[in-house]
Amino acid sequence: MYWTLDLAATLEDAPWPATKDELIDYADRTGAPAGVIQNLEDMEDDGAPYESIEEVWPDYPTHNEDFYFEDD
Repeated sequence: MYWTLDLAATLEDAPWPATKDELIDYADRTGAPAGVIQNLEDMEDDGAPYESIEEVWPDYPTHNEDFYFEDD
């Protein structure tokens, strides 16, 4: 499973919380890239819903993280 920021961003507006099957359905209905659907299918499924994109991809940048630094 390989996530990139572009792939994970397609799930940002998903209806959280969501189960693995709900996320796959959402990705399919919204025309997400095949890599997103493949990554979702490869995830472990214990039946519990994922609460946010950070549970799917822990490295997903949050609004609190500053990735752009101002040049002095």
